[in-house]
Amino acid sequence: MSLLYDFDIDTIEDILKIVTQNFRKRRLEKGISRNRLAEMSGVPAPTIAKFEQKQSISFSSYVALAKALGYTEDIKKLLSEPIYNTMEELDTINKNKKRKRGNRETNK
Repeated sequence: MSLLYDFDIDTIEDILKIVTQNFRKRRLEKGISRNRLAEMSGVPAPTIAKFEQKQSISFSSYVALAKALGYTEDIKKLLSEPIYNTMEELDTINKNKKRKRGNRETNK
């Protein structure tokens, strides 16, 4: 279903940059060096540097870093609630709450 208007003007790159900036701020606020965070999280320091500089990291490494900084609950809440734009979409969400698989037509 396509929406008539799309006010979401953030690109994926914009979002990655913001997430990376927020991560770096939180790390620096706590006074944690990349090397120390590497010890705390098990994520190599060069991977942390690459994430901060080029916004590139695996999701499991990101979760490990967030956990090391104390953001476990925030990560667990990610995508935990449905978001809808129309009442029709809300009806579909409510109808499909117990679904385990997607529709065949949309998985092609």
